[in-house]
Amino acid sequence: MGDIMSDRTKRNTIQVGDLVEIVQKQHQGSGELTEGIVKRLLTKSASHPHGIKVLLATGEVGRVKNIID
Repeated sequence: MGDIMSDRTKRNTIQVGDLVEIVQKQHQGSGELTEGIVKRLLTKSASHPHGIKVLLATGEVGRVKNIID
């Protein structure tokens, strides 16, 4: 099994067009995930311990929790 944890925290593993699951800021407490296509990467640094922040095609913003193959 791949190391999913490190994948979502590294900017170079997430690309525009990827199908991902994110957690939005208002859902951090519940852990509710939102699925969508990455429109833009918002995190500028190479990595972030809580996941890379992205903008989905639907306009929702959140940190990547899973990258879906």
